[in-house]
Amino acid sequence: MLNELASTLNGVLWSPILVYMAIGVGLFLSIGLKFPQFRLIKDMVSQLMKGSSSDNGVSSFQGFAMALGGRVGTGNIAGVASAIGVGGPGAVFWMWVIALVGAGSAFTESTLAQTYKGKVVGEYRGGPAYYIEKGLKCKPLAIVFALATILAMTITGPTVQANAISTAFKGLNYNISPVVVGVVVAALFLIVTIGGIKRIGTFASYVVPIMAGIYLLLAVVILIANAAQVPAMFALIFKSAFGLEPVFGAVFGYTIMQGVKRGIYSNEAGWGSGAHAAATAEVSHPAKQGLAQAFSVYIDTLLVCTATALMMLSTGMYNVVTDAGKAVYEGVPGVEAGPGYVQAAIDTLINGLGAPFITIAMFFFAFTTLLSFAIYADANIQYILGATSDKVKKYAYFAGCIVIALLAFTASFKDMTTAWNYADVGVGICCWLNFPVLLLMSKKSFKLLKDYEIQKKMGLDPVFIPEDVGFENCELWDEIVDEHYADLKAAKRAKISEEEELEIVS
Repeated sequence: MLNELASTLNGVLWSPILVYMAIGVGLFLSIGLKFPQFRLIKDMVSQLMKGSSSDNGVSSFQGFAMALGGRVGTGNIAGVASAIGVGGPGAVFWMWVIALVGAGSAFTESTLAQTYKGKVVGEYRGGPAYYIEKGLKCKPLAIVFALATILAMTITGPTVQANAISTAFKGLNYNISPVVVGVVVAALFLIVTIGGIKRIGTFASYVVPIMAGIYLLLAVVILIANAAQVPAMFALIFKSAFGLEPVFGAVFGYTIMQGVKRGIYSNEAGWGSGAHAAATAEVSHPAKQGLAQAFSVYIDTLLVCTATALMMLSTGMYNVVTDAGKAVYEGVPGVEAGPGYVQAAIDTLINGLGAPFITIAMFFFAFTTLLSFAIYADANIQYILGATSDKVKKYAYFAGCIVIALLAFTASFKDMTTAWNYADVGVGICCWLNFPVLLLMSKKSFKLLKDYEIQKKMGLDPVFIPEDVGFENCELWDEIVDEHYADLKAAKRAKISEEEELEIVS
């Protein structure tokens, strides 16, 4: 019953309209921002290493790592395999497209989350619910979004992550029971999350770069080993993306949809999840974390997702099957779309390496995503609780973590298709709510980036002073600036006075 309902809702939510909206909104924001994802790449990288954590927030890099931990998950392995298995190699091209334009959406939502963040039990919290209420001034919609995100992060989302870990362990052929896998994942999740956001941030800052780096390195080795296939592989991707490859003509109707859907699920650009991690960072200007988060979309899709796709395509280790169950290409007969494709690709390099490597990779990819879910869910639970006591809020955080752990445990027994249906419902609802909000609040993000760039041109380290750019409901920023960035504020005031004086003289 629930499985059928999830499948039906999935079909309704992920209509072509949502695909067009995701691309259209990302493109509109990118144009309005003058494509910072291309112009300001140097700033995007530099912001990762600047700043430090405080008693209230994590460092810019930790905020980036937490969001990247959320973005780099099962979607980067199982999701890419699923996209190719249903939509053919051309789906990879559309994943690239949604990443490039989605970076504009990621910048906007992350910058807005920083601008309108709040403080809960002494730590920063924020996200779409916060900027919808404070910036858009529509509390009913904010409540709806908060509830939708709680659903997506505690109920529907954990299914894919935990199921992918269980599926990967099955590939080892060690007869490890899904019960054991579920118990271990749930227990480790609680051990890390019980220490709060600071511990999650620290864990992510160490694990995420290492796991992504090793994965990318292996992909490069496989590409070198199959260098002769690379030109034809890229030709296949581009031809299939536009229905010009006859072999995959039967699945072309799913190519764009699968590329965009799996791209959005993986890089999280536009549906608001990464904005929650962005809000936890201690920075002097919202645009700084917006740029860092835009870069995380690149790492997720243009690097990690692409690495997965190229390993499979260069070795031919994938299947493409129509919705009627007819195979139009079989590189690994009998293997379901998922981690098995990547395992087979790695085995072409060193036979027997694929299963253990992908099992470890899937564990860390999925586990860090589950940790990010704890942050995202908590930000919205705290929003719903509002002015309740700190004690109640602390208990609510632990309760949310326990629910995610339980769902992660039970999801270990589900099949992959059911898990994806559940996850897509949660993501789809958030997308339908957040994309229109980003359009309505686009001028605010344009103004924030302009303020950042003006200060950079003045030779200043940008600092956000709400009254200088006409922003309301940002009272926390007055406190943040006075406590942590008073010197930057003084430097800005002095520079402005100096330039005004020079202007009068001239």
